Amino acid sequence: MLDQFQRFGYDLFLRGLTSSHGGNMSVRMGDRIFITRTGAMLAHLTEMDIIEIGLEEDDSNIMLASSELVVHREIYQHTPALAIVHVHPPYAVALSMVVKDAIIPIDSEGSYLFRKVPVVQTEKTVGSTEVAKMAAKVLGEYKIFMLRGHGCFSIGPVLEEAYQWCSSLEESCKILHLTRTLHVAQEAISQGNLGDLEYRKHSDDYDTW
Repeated sequence: MLDQFQRFGYDLFLRGLTSSHGGNMSVRMGDRIFITRTGAMLAHLTEMDIIEIGLEEDDSNIMLASSELVVHREIYQHTPALAIVHVHPPYAVALSMVVKDAIIPIDSEGSYLFRKVPVVQTEKTVGSTEVAKMAAKVLGEYKIFMLRGHGCFSIGPVLEEAYQWCSSLEESCKILHLTRTLHVAQEAISQGNLGDLEYRKHSDDYDTW
């Protein structure tokens, strides 16, 4: 289990899906949850960073567990999830601030995997019972959702699948952002407001190999 946490924690950070000390992951085993420590660095997890705690009851480890424990518990209690990943992917977070209620991928993979990713909002975005109840409800129908301005929560039978949803969502959001940016640039060019400025000497000679 430690190997799984370390592998996907490192990948989440390496792909830029969260900051050095951001995000959290967990796995459910019966009535026990194994969740990353509050403030843990996902890219450098050790055995001490994986906190075991009850699915419903607190114990002495409660102060060490991620601040999102309340959300993870609610999701496990009301969905068939056995693994949860929560990260702050920048392109997805940015898009969550400008779309109304869902991110609609336009790329082939995103369209196939998601069709759409719900975007919800709450007044308190970190470790609140409001987020917990909303997360459990949304993840009863979807595998991933965006909390506006904060990040995504994804579920799966194993960490790898939960990781895949976050990674694929961010990739789709990058493509959506780049496409919109190119459309704006193309429109500016067509109106004569933007063009390729030539700066190279003897550029006329570049027509031939």
